[in-house]
Order: sequence, then C-alpha cells, then structure tokens
Amino acid sequence: MDSLSALGLVLGGDPALYGIVALSLRVSVTAVAVASLVGMPLGAALAITRFPGRTLLIVVVNAGMGLPPVVVGLAVFLLLSRSGPLGGMGLLFTPTAMIVAQAALVTPIVAGLTRQVIEDLWAEYRDEFAAMNIGPLRRTGALLWDARFSLVTIWLAGFGRAAAEVGAVMIVGGNIAGFTRTMTTAIALETSKGDLPLAIGLGLLLMAIVLGINALAWGARRLGERLAG
Repeated sequence: MDSLSALGLVLGGDPALYGIVALSLRVSVTAVAVASLVGMPLGAALAITRFPGRTLLIVVVNAGMGLPPVVVGLAVFLLLSRSGPLGGMGLLFTPTAMIVAQAALVTPIVAGLTRQVIEDLWAEYRDEFAAMNIGPLRRTGALLWDARFSLVTIWLAGFGRAAAEVGAVMIVGGNIAGFTRTMTTAIALETSKGDLPLAIGLGLLLMAIVLGINALAWGARRLGERLAG
C-alpha cells in the first residue's frame, strides 16, 4: 500500500516531492561545479609539478577523500555560525551553506582522482612536452583536455557522492521544510515520522538519479575508449 502511494506521488507530480528533488539537484550540481573548478586544476598540478610539500599535500588530499561527512558538516557549521569567522554573512541554515559543505566533501575526491588520471597521461607525454618546450599552464590545459572523458566520469562520481549526502547537509542546512530539505534529509525525517509513501517516493527518485549517473559515467568511459582506439 505504501509503495502504491509512493508511486502515485511520483507519477502524480506531487509539488512537495518535486520541490525537494529540485533543491537537491540545484545544491549538488552547484557544489560539484565548485569542487571541479578547484579540484581538477589542483589534481593536475599535483600530477605534473614538483614543489616542497607536494607529498604532504597529496597525503592530505587522499585523506580528504575519506572524510566523515558529519565532521565536514561540523567544521562548516563552526565556520558559518555567529561566533565563527564567516558568521556575519548569515549563511548558516541556507542552501549556500549546504553547497559549501558538499563542495568541501567532493573537492578532495575530484582532486585525488584527477591527479591519478593526469599522472598516467603525464608519464606518457612528458618527453613530447619537454621536446616542444611547452609551459606548465599549457601542459595542464592539454592534459585536462585529453582526459576530458575520464574527467566527466570523475564529475559524475562527485555528483553521486554529493547527491547521496545526508549528515553534513543536515547539520548546516537544518532540514527546513521548503527551504533546505533535500532528498536524503527528507527520507531520514519522513521515515522517522512514519510517512513512508513520501520517503519511498523520494528513495525511488534518488535511486533513479544514481542509476542515471552510473549509466552516464559508463557511457562517457566507453566513448573515450572508442575515440582513443
């Protein structure tokens, strides 16, 4: 019965349900875009340059890939709270705070995976770049472009991580109905309240989004392999 009610909410275009989905997608897409702008150049720089502290930075990035979400949420909460350094901006319990938390979680993942991809390409093309006397910025741009299909896969992996997040966004967003309630936080709340149709409906949509992301990642990888072949 609950499953039928959930299907009715999904197919009937329930405004509350699709409002939650729209906010979740907006927050996650923005967070991954920010993470990509920071993480991809950082990962590429770590792959092709040598500088003091590089090894330590790689260790920090790799450790960041496994950061507990609640710890990230707590750190962002302290940063944006009234007594925090950015408290005057009034961002706590807003979608912007949720974007900051998700971006903080996803950036190390994007940077770490990008470093691995670019490092492999750099080993392959290092001699050619040296022979043509190409500078660091052009090297980075050329390698990122050559790895574009792999980077799409990384972006999609980051989006999947962000969309499935619950702990950090609940801490900094407050799970406010109609304002900061995402799919994951709504599922947790509605399940605890016993409103299973809405929770199941959101779960179905979240699973559909995750499956779609994995299908796109697989397609991007296959396309890259065919073009490379």
